[in-house]
Amino acid sequence: MNILAIGAHPDDIEIGCGGSLIKYARAGHNVYLLVLTTGEVGGSPEVRQKEQEAAAKVIGVKELFWGGFEDTQLEDNLHLILKIEGVVRKVSPDIVFLNNINDVHQDHRAVAQAGISATRYIKEVLFFEVPTTQDFEPDVFIDIGDVLEQKAELLKTHTSQVNRTRVENLNIVEIAQSCANFRGFQGRVRYAEGFKALRVLREIK
Repeated sequence: MNILAIGAHPDDIEIGCGGSLIKYARAGHNVYLLVLTTGEVGGSPEVRQKEQEAAAKVIGVKELFWGGFEDTQLEDNLHLILKIEGVVRKVSPDIVFLNNINDVHQDHRAVAQAGISATRYIKEVLFFEVPTTQDFEPDVFIDIGDVLEQKAELLKTHTSQVNRTRVENLNIVEIAQSCANFRGFQGRVRYAEGFKALRVLREIK
């Protein structure tokens, strides 16, 4: 299968679905990333771009696409929709992962809204969560217990962001592990990533 993960900033994808992407890649599926900004408001764009490239290597990504948009300036408009559509056409994904639509960060909301339009013909579209996501009620779970340590190492490739949580003495790796434990309980395993389905089409043959 072809798997496309779309995020507003470097590290969004890794936090939201990094464990699942590692598993897809290890199973022989083709994983692609589209990161729409270089996250320059949250740090050096050159550094964050290199961190994202390092993360892509850890996952085993086939190709990393950049959107070229400005951090904090994403808008749900035709320009953003066409950018996402262009990558969708190139990749022809079976599954797309997106930022969740209910989020306090405007870039995440914009990606979700534009992504809904750009993936309207894709059979499986799943929203992932990040620390700024609100009211998230997943209905799809992927067991990541066997790659939890690898996900932790993946998050550490975003070195400049690990401690930028705005919570004292709590880093992003710890947040991701806590979330995986809770979503795992909901999914009836020890560790999982949770997703909210926009659309899941199953074909019975």
